[in-house]
Amino acid sequence: MNDFGYERSATVEDCLATIAAKHAAIIAGGTELLNWVRLGIAAPPQLVDIGGIRDLDTIAIESDHLVIGALANLNAIGEHPLVATHANTLAHACLQAASPQVRNRATLGGNVLQKTRCAYFRAETPLPWPCNKREPNTGCAARNGVNDRQAIFGWTDECVAVQPSDPAVALACLDAQVEIAGANGSRSLAMTEFHLTQAEAAALGDAARHETRLADDEMIVAFRIPLHAGSRSAYVKVRERASYEYALVSAAAVIKMTGDVIERVSIALGSVAQRPWRLPAAETALVGQSLDAKTLASAIDAAMKDARPLAENGFKVKLARNAAVRAILTATGRS
Repeated sequence: MNDFGYERSATVEDCLATIAAKHAAIIAGGTELLNWVRLGIAAPPQLVDIGGIRDLDTIAIESDHLVIGALANLNAIGEHPLVATHANTLAHACLQAASPQVRNRATLGGNVLQKTRCAYFRAETPLPWPCNKREPNTGCAARNGVNDRQAIFGWTDECVAVQPSDPAVALACLDAQVEIAGANGSRSLAMTEFHLTQAEAAALGDAARHETRLADDEMIVAFRIPLHAGSRSAYVKVRERASYEYALVSAAAVIKMTGDVIERVSIALGSVAQRPWRLPAAETALVGQSLDAKTLASAIDAAMKDARPLAENGFKVKLARNAAVRAILTATGRS
């Protein structure tokens, strides 16, 4: 672990100035960044602590949106009545992430920015194998190695990793907007566009290392979730053990019914790509259909026809389909 400086910022403006002047890395809960430093993934010369910035942990209704500050911790979100009422899939996702102790520290902003759990990437320096994310142009050991947990969508030969965040999947399904502050002002970005697949990152010049559209001189300040009147939602996480495990696959669903007919539905898959993976073709096909498992499975299968499983993760295609069906049925109380 390298030496680094430390300071606290009292405002967003102070933080942005420190980032620009000292190439600082932001720390809040610290549950992810300190792991990066320990493993040699990151070596920031300066840390800027934003935990004391007021109002960045707010959970409130503003006009027709549920607004959640980037510093709200996962337990607070998961247990908040407004989240349970208006974004139940997010509440479930937050409470299924990590252990209670970690959830008390981990912030929503930090969680969606976490890096892949790929074992080849998470090894300590010096790396005993190639990893383009850690050492550019060395190769991807997972491409032809142990790849049962890797991507089935959006990957390239340079990298096959997945984004592991549970809340990110729910936020994408809820059509959330990410509120971003930067040196050049503020902007909003759809959660569905925030993360990048390797194929999307390649268009920016680096398929392995670009994972989000957040610039180095920017920070997340909040998430804005439109209120889906009359909708219900759920989150399903499939993992190898029942507790404190990252997902093999996950699925979030938001659905509005008129009687037994689907009026609107959103479906997002997790741990199948380097971003939450929406299924717009299935969402469109299901509108106006009656709700039953066979119809759901057929529409989702058709929407997943472009999946490209690797040598060891073909099981993810069916697992993701089943998780999506279960999420929809759970949201409607029919599981």
